[in-house]
Amino acid sequence: MLANTSGVLLALLVLPLYIPVLIFGAGAVEATVSGLGGGAHLSMLAAILVASLFLAPLATAAALRIAED
Repeated sequence: MLANTSGVLLALLVLPLYIPVLIFGAGAVEATVSGLGGGAHLSMLAAILVASLFLAPLATAAALRIAED
């Protein structure tokens, strides 16, 4: 029972993190198809990537500290 509810909780926590990537990715494709160029959207995706690479070790360390207790 616990494993089933933790999977749902994990999905609810991670889902909002996917939404900006989907929006900017679809925007880049749409802008490229319409001939406007998707450079701005791809720059935002790159900024999200850099922020994620910076914050991932901090979040991992915090999660390990919480799991240790």
